Amino acid sequence: MCIMAIFTIVGCDKDNSGTGGKVGGKTHAEYIDLGLRSGTLWKNANEENEYDYYDFFTFDEAVGTFGDKLPTKEHFEELKAYCQWTWTDNGYKVVGPNGNYIVLPAAGWRDNYGNIIGVGSVGDYWSSTPSVSELNDAWSLNFDSCYVRLGDYGRRRNYGHSVRLVQN
Repeated sequence: MCIMAIFTIVGCDKDNSGTGGKVGGKTHAEYIDLGLRSGTLWKNANEENEYDYYDFFTFDEAVGTFGDKLPTKEHFEELKAYCQWTWTDNGYKVVGPNGNYIVLPAAGWRDNYGNIIGVGSVGDYWSSTPSVSELNDAWSLNFDSCYVRLGDYGRRRNYGHSVRLVQN
């Protein structure tokens, strides 16, 4: 006697990854309280750019589009200092003091020649803070699997970086 069983795997739409989920083709994003001292809330998904396949923004596009919702250098310093950063398959899981988390994907970046660099291995996120030492640069959070750092030197404002918003 032979018994054949057919199993159907049913998925659910609930997304517990901390990165937001797609609803009707759009990212369903919300602000997450990580328990930071400043009370700053971080969005759980990167912003989408309908004009850029990789969802990158230049510094001027980011500042002009998102204004005071774009994190400052100080927001990133707080996130870096008070959260636990764990490398995942494609970016960092950033766990706040209260246990809530966001995921910052290693989405790569675009140089001023249009080259896409480091998708899946490097992340670059604009802050709203321009460099005081170099007129054409601005502060950004950048990382790979070995480091997380803030920098303004060589972070040209015409480069394409990801954007993650905050709410104060």
